[in-house]
Amino acid sequence: MDFGFTPEQDALRELAQKIFGDLSTHERLKVVEKDYDCFDRELWKKLAEASLLGLAFPEAGGGSGLGFLELCLVLEQVGATVAAVPFWTSVVCAGLPIARYGSAAQQKRWLAPLAAGEIVLSAALTEMPADDPLAPQTRAEPSGSAWKLHGVKECVPSAHLAARILVPARTAKGVGLFLVDPTAPGATLLRQQATNRHPIAKLTLDAVAVGADDVVGDPAEGAAALRWLVERATVGLCAMEAGIVERALRITAQYTRERKQFDRVIASFQAVQQRAADAWIGMEGIRLLVWQAAWRLAHDMPATDEVVIAKYWAAEQGHQAVYAAQHLHGGIGVDVDYPVHRYYLWSRHIELTLGCGARQLAALGERIAAA
Repeated sequence: MDFGFTPEQDALRELAQKIFGDLSTHERLKVVEKDYDCFDRELWKKLAEASLLGLAFPEAGGGSGLGFLELCLVLEQVGATVAAVPFWTSVVCAGLPIARYGSAAQQKRWLAPLAAGEIVLSAALTEMPADDPLAPQTRAEPSGSAWKLHGVKECVPSAHLAARILVPARTAKGVGLFLVDPTAPGATLLRQQATNRHPIAKLTLDAVAVGADDVVGDPAEGAAALRWLVERATVGLCAMEAGIVERALRITAQYTRERKQFDRVIASFQAVQQRAADAWIGMEGIRLLVWQAAWRLAHDMPATDEVVIAKYWAAEQGHQAVYAAQHLHGGIGVDVDYPVHRYYLWSRHIELTLGCGARQLAALGERIAAA
């Protein structure tokens, strides 16, 4: 059995590597991070021109009609270059559910301009103190043909850039997915900063009106749509983590081959070799589990356990690997003028997003106990 990628997928990966590698450089990131929006608009435009933003959207929505596996190949490069673009939140968390459950009018209105790089979308999947994105406490109440939303969402990525924010909210009959205008009356954004230094926001909804044309799918069947979304968002995070860990370890390998101590390069020291080897083995485990889960999701197969296991391994082994990368650099590992520090910050951010390793392990244990 061939577990490799197709020639078309390999070509897509090479294209993504080229674009991200050329534009999301260490020097470019230092400039973008000083900007208030922390948004690389030039890179966003190039991704649109290369048809990477609409990669997994239907052709009717301005996309290429490819699948989730291809999307994860691009996400891997987002992580490898710690790119300052809202690819995950716009394309995976907001774009994919619109492509799957949205009406033709919604796809034309939102997916086509997103694929063209003209807008940014976001999704509000986190609430405090609850840590289960499948059980939102934000409420949606019917108001004639429209809805009124009440609640608070935390850690909403790129909310200050978003034309719409996809908000899961519970209704009298279940869970609905609503496209909220962040500038609408009753909607308030409080700027925050994520672990990776990117701007996020606390979104407060005080009777925010959402019209029927901004409801994604059937609110009575929204629980299944939310699970569909969260599983793909989680694996998307893991794909980015795979890219983060591999690049951090490659930077570390290069450094240890050049850094000398006692007139010998430190890569020749057994302790360094063992630490790096353990981290690399963990990274290979992340990749295996990511592609297993992504393949099942791409084929619409049940993947709940695979998604949980992938996120657990990405959180735990990812943290250990980037910590090892920083440790093997010594003091320069925390120098912000050196690139490796970003990989630790991004890895930590991903570890805590949509459930940390302990949360994933507990969820897996509950499923095993209930079986």
